[in-house]
Amino acid sequence: MKIHEPKGILIPIGGNEDKGIGDNEMHTLEFIDEGILSHLVRSAGGIDAEIVVIPTASSIPDQVIASYTKAFSLLGCYNIFPMDIRERSQSYDPLFLERMQSANAVLFSGGNQSEITAKISGTRLHEIMIDRYQQESFVIAGTSAGAMCMSTQMITGGNTTEAFRKGVVGIGSGLGFTPNLIIDSHFIQRGRFGRLTEAVAKFPDLIGIGLAEDTGLIIRNNDEFQVIGSGMVIIFDGRKLEHNNEAILKEGCAMTLTNMVTHVLSNGDRFEINTRKIKVLPIGSPFI
Repeated sequence: MKIHEPKGILIPIGGNEDKGIGDNEMHTLEFIDEGILSHLVRSAGGIDAEIVVIPTASSIPDQVIASYTKAFSLLGCYNIFPMDIRERSQSYDPLFLERMQSANAVLFSGGNQSEITAKISGTRLHEIMIDRYQQESFVIAGTSAGAMCMSTQMITGGNTTEAFRKGVVGIGSGLGFTPNLIIDSHFIQRGRFGRLTEAVAKFPDLIGIGLAEDTGLIIRNNDEFQVIGSGMVIIFDGRKLEHNNEAILKEGCAMTLTNMVTHVLSNGDRFEINTRKIKVLPIGSPFI
């Protein structure tokens, strides 16, 4: 199903986002007003919003659900509904379908992104999310694996110790909410530059998005996004590659790429997907 100028919002998150619990030197933004989850709640309509949490990617779903329930409660949002899908048949459960029809937002947890696509992609639940995202002000958020599965081409894994060699990255089919991006998470903390580089070399028309932890995007109309959170977003634009030998190399060979355009953006900066135009905050401006 083709998505064209959807009315909804996507919020991919790089993982380990601030949940307002404990001290973490990485989290430099005030949780209630500026934290990523506060942006999610506001985008979904405020503290009365109904938010579905899907921990399908995680091997510890009960802990994930408890963590997000507590985090959202700190923001004054209590309408949190767990949807722990362990079997593909559950994506046709009438109660789950009804809940997805009424919710204001859905949040996919971290873990293994392939579990999300295996259990949900192509199901009735997936169709409802796509339809609502395209037709309504519906919010689809995801952290780590939940962010990576949003794209049409999805990174399934990769060996960071063999960075910048062909065969580092695995590619599969994602949920297809955003066809123009390919997303990686924990990008700086786990040294994932090499595998996103190869992904962009394979698909130079796509924009590579490397999300640091506690960092996300608010994507509107599948055209413009704003950076949120305390870290950085690394953007790889391969449209003007002058040399790209990915297609002819054997696996394990070192790659050559020239003229890969790279941007580093942070909180409040904006990027237009179709035109590749950047709007950065003036030096000295406060965080948004």
